[in-house]
Amino acid sequence: MHSLETDCQTVKSKLDSGNPFLLLDCREQDEHTLVNIPEAQLLPMSVIQDRISELEDQREAEIIVYCHHGMRSLQVATWLQQQGFTNVKSMQGGIDAWSCEIDNTKQRY
Repeated sequence: MHSLETDCQTVKSKLDSGNPFLLLDCREQDEHTLVNIPEAQLLPMSVIQDRISELEDQREAEIIVYCHHGMRSLQVATWLQQQGFTNVKSMQGGIDAWSCEIDNTKQRY
């Protein structure tokens, strides 16, 4: 596991415990419409550079990014860290792992 990664069980525990953190879906709108984690905020990787100001108040907050399989979210997490966000992780395996391990009602694609 990459140092910037966390697993979906950890993310699920955080959601269940009500710990405040930002769950960021960096997939595209059509993917998000197909299947998503309701607590997540959609901010597609393709527009994040233009919309980074929307995250300005989250600089010190814990941010966990997810995508389909965990590749894009790792890139986004790395980029956010380079922009000075101090507490960023990528959810390893993405929504696909979430569907397999956490919620099998979620559609896989």
